[in-house]
Amino acid sequence: MEIGEKIAKRIAEELNIKLLQVTKTIELIDEGNTIPFIARYRKEVTGGLSDEQLRDLGEKLTYNRNLEARKEEVKTSIENQGKLTDEIVKSLEEAKILAEVEDIYRPYKQKKKTRATIAKAKGLEPFADIIEEQKETKPLEEIAKEYVTNKDKIDENTPKEQIVENVEEAIQGAKDIIAERISDNPKYRKYIKRKCYYEGFIESKGTKPEEKTAYDMYYDFQEKINKIPSHRILAINRGEKEEYLKVKIDKKEELILGYIKNDIIKGKTQFTEILEETIEDSWKRLIESSIDREIRSDLTEKAEDQAIKVFGKNAKPLLLAAPLKGYTVMGFDPAYRTGCKIAVIDETGKLLATTTVYPTEPQNDVEGAKKELKALITKYKINVIAIGNGTASRESESFVSNMIKEIKEEVHYAIVSEAGASVYSASKLATEEYPDINVSLRGAISIARRLQDPLAELVKIDPKAIGVGQYQHDVNQTKLTESLTGVVEDAVNEVGVDVNTATPSLLSYVAGINKTIANNIVKYRDENGKIKERKELLKVAKLGKVAFEQCAGFIRVPDGKNPLEITAVHPESYEIAEAVLQKVGYKKEDLIDKNKLKEIKLKLSEIKVPEVSQELNVGEMTLKDIIDELSKPGRDPRDEMPKQILRADVLKFEDLSEGLVLSGTVRNVTDFGAFVDIGVKHDGLVHISELRNSFVKNPSDVVSVGDIVKVKVIGIDKERQKVKLSMKDV
Repeated sequence: MEIGEKIAKRIAEELNIKLLQVTKTIELIDEGNTIPFIARYRKEVTGGLSDEQLRDLGEKLTYNRNLEARKEEVKTSIENQGKLTDEIVKSLEEAKILAEVEDIYRPYKQKKKTRATIAKAKGLEPFADIIEEQKETKPLEEIAKEYVTNKDKIDENTPKEQIVENVEEAIQGAKDIIAERISDNPKYRKYIKRKCYYEGFIESKGTKPEEKTAYDMYYDFQEKINKIPSHRILAINRGEKEEYLKVKIDKKEELILGYIKNDIIKGKTQFTEILEETIEDSWKRLIESSIDREIRSDLTEKAEDQAIKVFGKNAKPLLLAAPLKGYTVMGFDPAYRTGCKIAVIDETGKLLATTTVYPTEPQNDVEGAKKELKALITKYKINVIAIGNGTASRESESFVSNMIKEIKEEVHYAIVSEAGASVYSASKLATEEYPDINVSLRGAISIARRLQDPLAELVKIDPKAIGVGQYQHDVNQTKLTESLTGVVEDAVNEVGVDVNTATPSLLSYVAGINKTIANNIVKYRDENGKIKERKELLKVAKLGKVAFEQCAGFIRVPDGKNPLEITAVHPESYEIAEAVLQKVGYKKEDLIDKNKLKEIKLKLSEIKVPEVSQELNVGEMTLKDIIDELSKPGRDPRDEMPKQILRADVLKFEDLSEGLVLSGTVRNVTDFGAFVDIGVKHDGLVHISELRNSFVKNPSDVVSVGDIVKVKVIGIDKERQKVKLSMKDV
């Protein structure tokens, strides 16, 4: 079986999908197609794999190709040493992870100076062989004498590294060689790791048990290695790094030593005792610590991968949160000493006004702040106030709530996550967008725009700064960035991008468009006016046919020459789309006639997909997508997402009581539950056990970030201002 076939077969088994789906998808990836393009426009080829499945497949493809390349490197290296055997070749072929390959290579690796390499340089390897073979009947000391350097043959030119002074040194050297061989044996390492994974425990003890810290629960903690969830691994790692915890792996030492002894020792001989000592030395000095490191590293890697997955799952609904269209918004960035920064944004996102007010400590200029903000509300007909959820947020909310009660206009407010707003404010991009606006005021602009169009605003900041997930600063940052960039790409391409209003930040996430091309599109727009149709993009510098094929379907051209270009129908399917409309008695121009849309949708729903698919020679999945797009031209998929809760009154922590049922917004989902904003200072926790009446394996199967949920208060910790919530029976 060729390497490519072997990799495809392995991926198909791991992802539980058909081999043909994998091989065809690999072909598409190797041809340079992007994941969003493959997911949306090559469903027939992939068998309808989702963007998430395709990214998993892409990751596994990279890993397995690296694995096979490493196997070849190892095989060549061992072969060059003249030590390659059929058994090694077979072991390498069967290895499924890089760690196994490295264990096979371990005995043949060029080593730094060790006790064993020193003993080998003194010519003690044949002596070690005799002890391991256990066939010699001569007394051990007598055999050892044969390896002691003859004093008569030593002169000033004899290297000290080649001299064996006495019998004890010869025996110790032979033991060192055997100990290293045992440590390097891949069979033993595989057995030990398996035993540790299935029967071992991870233990942690507090270094300062008298101190109350975030790691209290880990001060005297033990859990089975194969059962411990990812978030606990990362918490223990952080506690250890901050020197609050000492961590070790508790394993079945007697069983492990018994296994190695049974394999090496061949009955009772004069070598039995020395071999037992050597096995124990190898375990204590060489094997145990390196196995512990490998297991901890493996657990951490898996925990990080899980944390990255959680982060991605949380980020996507946040990016796809429903925009608040048609509202003039006041962005309110709360603070104490430096004052609350205010920015007014019209319904298109254009900045109308900025100011700073001081209703909070230490100035407490409540009346002055009210007067100024009421004037802005009247002047600009503000409908909604977006309050950032950072420092002084609840005091600001209380102030806004009281002010709203005093005005005749109908104004509501919403609490908006300001994670990353300060990162954006000081960025090069923010400076280019608002060169004349003070850094501190840019945060208020960002908060207002996040309520209006979360996706367009959040793409401007590093995805890591979005602020959902767990332990995002503890995980592999390169992997996190790659994963989150993929999530942002998928979100942007799912929504589609208006080519005439999109910023370079938004355009750069469209399939096939990089930062340079995104800037070139904006430059082309500035020089030539509005883009009238998708194919005009081919005139943009560096946007060739390949990039056009990838990006065209995700680009929207409202009020352009071709009404199909307000949909996600790809240019390659325009003829089919027109044929579909013709079948129901309409033309593409009818898509922009609001009076006809209801009738078009009804007629399209009556199309028999299998029959028409054969008639038009197009795949059923592609045809179904085209019909969906023609049924809702210009639709924004985010309109179907839960809407932001708009409030008019504030809820204080003191207002809470057990049994109270409230509506809240899911702000974060972790492995152990969901955090819900119910309008008090801190988000309440719905523990995994309180998400629903039946067993929940994964909280993200039940809730997503941005969901509006009904919750019941089941616990109040006044001292720590924490609220326990339940979603059962509400």
